[in-house]
Amino acid sequence: MSETTSDLDWVFASKIDAIPKNEGRAFPIGDRMIAIFESEGKYYALDDFCPHQGASLSAGWIHDGCVACPWHAWRFALSDGTWMDNRKIKTDHFQVQVRDGDIYVGIPKTSA
Repeated sequence: MSETTSDLDWVFASKIDAIPKNEGRAFPIGDRMIAIFESEGKYYALDDFCPHQGASLSAGWIHDGCVACPWHAWRFALSDGTWMDNRKIKTDHFQVQVRDGDIYVGIPKTSA
């Protein structure tokens, strides 16, 4: 996704304390589940469902800037959701802001 911050609605997702270091947690945001990950002091947000068979990516393990699906070990880049074995396949990723210990996820604004 390449939206600018003005094209996004910033939605509170979690306190930073709710996400252990080098792990992920899923949160309902709007009509979807979004996985938020902490890796090396940075926070990332991806669609929580693996595009392969729907496993929760937040339950996967993080290594080298990627999260591996807990069911079949498909690896997705935390930075942009790209599947590491075929860069034509992605899961949605979202911009993240941390403000005063709170994590906000940028959701694209819908046209009315």
